[in-house]
Amino acid sequence: MPHIITEPCIGTKDTSCVAVCPVDCIHPKKDEGTFADATQLYIDPDTCIDCGLCVDECPVKAIFPEDDVPAEWKKYIEVNAIHYKS
Repeated sequence: MPHIITEPCIGTKDTSCVAVCPVDCIHPKKDEGTFADATQLYIDPDTCIDCGLCVDECPVKAIFPEDDVPAEWKKYIEVNAIHYKS
């Protein structure tokens, strides 16, 4: 079960979570060409190992295990999936 980055990340894009990810599944990183245009960060569901290290590192508390995403932010499960399908 992957983790999902939700609405509090929009406009924030703090990359503390990127630094602790052991499998490099959170993108875009600051050195990637798409970082400036991205509204938020995304977790690759096929790469995420569900370690949860990113959850505590997020200063805006935007990251949740997929099953625990608050009801008001459930749409971000699909938003995240679409980002990696394109």
